[in-house]
Amino acid sequence: MIKTNNTAVLRNQHVLLGLVIVIIGVIISLINSRFMAATNLISIFQQISVLGILTMSMSVLLISGGIDLSVGNSMVLSGVIMGILANRGVPIAAAALVSIAVGGLCGLVNGLIVSYSRCIPLIITLGTGQIFYGLSLTFSRGRIISFNGMLDFVGKTKIFSFFPIMLFALIIVIAVTWFMMNYTKYGRRIVAIGSNEQNAFLSGIKVLPYKISIYTIAGLFCGAAAIIFSSRIDSITANAGGGYETRALSAAIIGGVTFDGGKGTVSGAFLGCLLMGVINNAMNILKVPTYIQTIITGAIIVAAVVLSNINNLKRK
Repeated sequence: MIKTNNTAVLRNQHVLLGLVIVIIGVIISLINSRFMAATNLISIFQQISVLGILTMSMSVLLISGGIDLSVGNSMVLSGVIMGILANRGVPIAAAALVSIAVGGLCGLVNGLIVSYSRCIPLIITLGTGQIFYGLSLTFSRGRIISFNGMLDFVGKTKIFSFFPIMLFALIIVIAVTWFMMNYTKYGRRIVAIGSNEQNAFLSGIKVLPYKISIYTIAGLFCGAAAIIFSSRIDSITANAGGGYETRALSAAIIGGVTFDGGKGTVSGAFLGCLLMGVINNAMNILKVPTYIQTIITGAIIVAAVVLSNINNLKRK
């Protein structure tokens, strides 16, 4: 009986990710003690703040049976419009709210097209992502938009001179997503739609409005991510979002969220994001060349997908 329980524990995605994160941390700290320094651990969370929010966006979509490859460009479009408004004298708080609204609008557009066209969301959002990118180029005229310190409150303020205020945004988004998916009727219906859309429809769930709403919520998260992203580097450019959709998708998959829909957890997705952050930070501390980092990251993604598929085959 003990062996069976141990096996079950080791097959738990959360436990495995936690063990991998701890093992990597111990190994890297033995090589370079700076890894376990409090400032570096806080830095890891700062580095994944944007990716973490986008991972939440991607995760709820995958669980609902959808996907959005426009999250990076949606984030950037939100940030570009925020920057333009701020530089024209609009109060930064109002411009930030517009950023969130623009992200929600991008998500709404995706949701409407995907829901009513019944086309493959991967292709639709790949196309809308290009539209958002083109709009970002048009509005910014291909130039860097600087915020001139207007977002320093978010990017540089620390509580007790230690805890960055930007992490509160990440914590809030994760908490809201976790509560929504685990303790609300809305979240349960989203899981039901992702598990079997036809059965969900036959059980009385209005599938289209729910699908549209989840894309809109995901877009709102992208708008929030734009604020954090812009605050970190005090500027934004039209091509700044490239690769974020792949990284968010990878983090979600590593965390146990699958393409099948109806499977995965918010906590698992966050652990997947944290694992990617720990690995990237470790490679930077060890001064691994950038091109080698790209190879290692790609190998991790492939391994995660393969292992996920192996687990699915075992269940069958």
